[in-house]
Amino acid sequence: MSASDADPGWVAAARAPPDQPPGERAVTVLWSFGKCLAALLPVYLAGYYGFSISVVLFVLMIYMGWKHGRLEKMLRLKSAMYHLETETDITSSKVFRTKMDMPPWVNFPDVEKVEWINKILQQAWPFIGQFLEKLLVETIAPAIRASSMHLQTLSFTKVNIGDKALRLAGVKAHTENDKRQVILDLYLSYAGDVEVNVEIKKYFCKAGVKGIQLHGMLRVILEPLIGDMPLVGAVTMFFIRKPKLDINWTGLTNLLDIPGLNAISDTMIMDAIASHLVLPNRLTVPLVADLHVAQLRSPLPRGVVRIHLLEAEDLTAKDTIIRGLIDGKSDPYCVLRVGTQIFTSHHVDNNLNPQWREMYEVIVHEVPGQELEVEVFDKDPDQDDFLGRVKIDLAIVKKARVVDDWFNLKDVPSGSVHLRLEWLSLLSSADRLSEVIQKNQDLTSKTADPPSAAILAIYLDQAYDLPMRKGNKDPSPIVQVSIQDTTKESKICYGTNRPVWEDAFTFFIQDPGQQDIDFQVKDDDHALSLGSLSIPLTRIMATPELTMDQWFHLENSDSASRIYIKIVLRVLWLSDDATPTTPSPRPSSAGSGMGQGGFPADLNPMGPGGLVKPPPTRPQHTTPDPEFATEGVLRIHLVEAQNLIAKDNFMGGIVKGKSDPYVKIRVAGITFRSHTIKENLNPLWNELYEVILTQLPGQEIQFELFDKDIDQDDFLGRFKINLRDIISAQMIDMWYTLNDVKSGRVHLMLEWLPRVSDLPRLEQILQYQSQQSYQNKVVPSTAVLFVYVERAHGLPLKKNGKEPKAVAEIVLKGVTHKTKICERSTSPRWDEAFHYLVRDPRDETLTVKLSHSSGQSLGSLTLPLREVLLEPGMVLDRWLSLEGVLPESQILLRATLKILDTQLAACRRDPGEAGTEGTGEFIPRWVPSHLDLRHRSGFSMASDNANGASQVKLTIAHDQDENRLFITIHGCRALAACSKDGADPYVSFILLPDKKATTKRRTGTKKRDLNPEFNERFDFDFTLEESTQRRLDLSVKNSVSFMSRERELIGKLQLDLDQIDLKAGVTQWYDLVAEAN
Repeated sequence: MSASDADPGWVAAARAPPDQPPGERAVTVLWSFGKCLAALLPVYLAGYYGFSISVVLFVLMIYMGWKHGRLEKMLRLKSAMYHLETETDITSSKVFRTKMDMPPWVNFPDVEKVEWINKILQQAWPFIGQFLEKLLVETIAPAIRASSMHLQTLSFTKVNIGDKALRLAGVKAHTENDKRQVILDLYLSYAGDVEVNVEIKKYFCKAGVKGIQLHGMLRVILEPLIGDMPLVGAVTMFFIRKPKLDINWTGLTNLLDIPGLNAISDTMIMDAIASHLVLPNRLTVPLVADLHVAQLRSPLPRGVVRIHLLEAEDLTAKDTIIRGLIDGKSDPYCVLRVGTQIFTSHHVDNNLNPQWREMYEVIVHEVPGQELEVEVFDKDPDQDDFLGRVKIDLAIVKKARVVDDWFNLKDVPSGSVHLRLEWLSLLSSADRLSEVIQKNQDLTSKTADPPSAAILAIYLDQAYDLPMRKGNKDPSPIVQVSIQDTTKESKICYGTNRPVWEDAFTFFIQDPGQQDIDFQVKDDDHALSLGSLSIPLTRIMATPELTMDQWFHLENSDSASRIYIKIVLRVLWLSDDATPTTPSPRPSSAGSGMGQGGFPADLNPMGPGGLVKPPPTRPQHTTPDPEFATEGVLRIHLVEAQNLIAKDNFMGGIVKGKSDPYVKIRVAGITFRSHTIKENLNPLWNELYEVILTQLPGQEIQFELFDKDIDQDDFLGRFKINLRDIISAQMIDMWYTLNDVKSGRVHLMLEWLPRVSDLPRLEQILQYQSQQSYQNKVVPSTAVLFVYVERAHGLPLKKNGKEPKAVAEIVLKGVTHKTKICERSTSPRWDEAFHYLVRDPRDETLTVKLSHSSGQSLGSLTLPLREVLLEPGMVLDRWLSLEGVLPESQILLRATLKILDTQLAACRRDPGEAGTEGTGEFIPRWVPSHLDLRHRSGFSMASDNANGASQVKLTIAHDQDENRLFITIHGCRALAACSKDGADPYVSFILLPDKKATTKRRTGTKKRDLNPEFNERFDFDFTLEESTQRRLDLSVKNSVSFMSRERELIGKLQLDLDQIDLKAGVTQWYDLVAEAN
């Protein structure tokens, strides 16, 4: 026995100093002797009770295995801590030593070091520990004690997260996929001396953890990016692959380190983590309201990869004869993994050059990031031998569409495997479904499942009013989703008849025209049925975008029972240009076997995997992202302002001056600025601005007014408008009160322009636009052009014979956009989209210029937009020849024109048109988005006022999403005249009770008008409950001077808001009461 294995008591006794007192030496010897007796006691008891010696040996083996496992864990933990502590020294001494031999221009920008974050984490680690201790002791422990009567005495006796902080080994950022998101890959490394002890006093049970290792890559997605704080709509986190976890147990949980139990316990813990944080599961934390969290938590897959496992070559022989003196062969099979999707091929007996010819389909959730891992094993009766592995980044497959190549196996002396990988795009239209099904019938493989024509994504959200169990008890619902022979189950929602599952499922579909989806809602014991639902896939194929997102009534259930489900069908499409990027196969070696039908493998008339290879063809149409051409156009007409504050004072403010106002408009990172009007408190701008916007939650348009000065401009007020309100109302024409100043308001006309493909409508809009003029010389746009540049083909080589690095430049009317620079290729692919505002599509021309990154021209294209106008649906989608280069040089693009309709042009009538008088116009008035009043009648002065009383028209409503009360004063009618000139009316009001008059507001004044229109909205930060406790005290007054004898009060209105349905909102006329009454 080595010294390290000797009993520590004997070692202590042997090393006891000679000058130790005799009494202490005697106690030490007796203690060591007692431990020896305790160790021999089980052997004595086994012999005394007649147990077999095999029992003693079995227990001894378990103990030795446990001891060995514990020692290995401790060594791994200490080794990890040491490497983390000395990481800088090791890197400096080894890595940089080899880097000195490299050229000075070599760098490693892929993964960035973030030592500053590690320093912050190390500094804050003790305080994080304090927070976790409070969380465990004050929140989690009481919750555990309340969950079971057996755990009522549970307590955390020690919580210490140690001194070793979590480290970020590196961060990799991806920003090239989507401009509205940022993807961060965080490489986490934690080897901590954490110590947590738990005790259950009732059962005298102690357990705990002392030391944890965790290593993995955590992906963090920040999306959507928005134009308001906090700039990010939500944060989504998940591990693409299972992280490596190692836990050092203490107390009773030491039993988990027994051989056999340790693997089971580690697997259970990793499965628990994977069920929440490993793809396809995600943790989503929303940061703003009105966000589709379900779409972020369970997004549609990026695509599907069809894997053809064809053959292998020159594998290592593992079945040797006479202890390796004579080489045998192997019985190889493959294990394929993509995330949690695992497939195993059949094994081929006694063959080092096996052919499998099998096909598999895997769902890809994240690219870049997810990998295909192929491991080859030799099938044996006891333990299978390892024959090599290969990993392939699926981002390469997505870019190339088809990869057909041999891949060398790693970690073995020899061997390679032949794979054909096809990237299948997801189409939101069923137009090509029959073509896909016909192609799939030509595929042959040895797998039981035929190729899929589509995938079905189901998001199971919630149910409402499910039937109760016997005794009027709440059920514990679970849902079984079945398609043919495949059934998947949701999680169980315990003790509720209104469960919220928020589960997502994905199915492969062979023929959507012949399959149904069956939903069975059951109690958790599967004995009681709570309802069922069957939906034919043909019903989904008839919906727009192949999507159903709605409530469904459950059959065989209560009359009110219903379930909310989102169902998305996507057709799997292999691009027409799906030819291998590396088509030259490896020459067959001797003994490589025969192909199908007795043909040699290299002469097989069938393609890889039994695929009938069509002649290489190029796609005839583009395949843009589904969100292509979904942007809208906002038109902002800055009309005028009134009652601005005078900032240019004289003689220290004794003599009031005026201001030189201008306006700054900010929207989606774009800033517009009006011209400055000199010395005017009621400026008239009449300026027009247009901007193309993507509809994102929380977007706002900000307006700020300033007084132009020589040194620093003075602030004159600000206000914000929610884009959602403009989109819902389509058009807003009203005055906005300035905030943060004493007085002032701004008149705006805002229009979210509908997009149509009606060519005759273009003439009407052009005629209307030609009659408009604006101070900033802007010509209103009549259309918006969306351009998708997909690829080019047959570009010329450079003068030195190399392939070019191509870039495309798209120009329209002085506005230029450039694509990214592609890697060297005569057939580059960009897949980029751009948009332009178009003044007159009949006269404008789109120019596309292709060039090498160094400037050498690669051809150009001139496309008059009038050609796009003549295309069906105003969509041009085809190959176009390039000028000034080779005859075969072409570019594939899509140009989509949308006419920008406007309500103003729709409502204007010509002077001589029947039924009109003069040149009158009807301008649609604004209706708040939260009232859904767009189809109600407009502002009318002559209708439904039979008694001729003075009236005021109000809109009063409460928006629970924004927690605000809205009061809009539209106007008055039939007001009583206060003098021979009529009256100069305005409206003032207050929400009682209000001792400090903080809710007092007033509109602007209308000169000499007994039927004034105000259209002014006022907002109050009140909850719904607070709003119902208020009383509106409104007065319509005549604006008179201090010395005037004219009557000031025209009429009053008092209205209790608890008498109004504030949730739905009310818009109506109210009678005014004269002061005498």
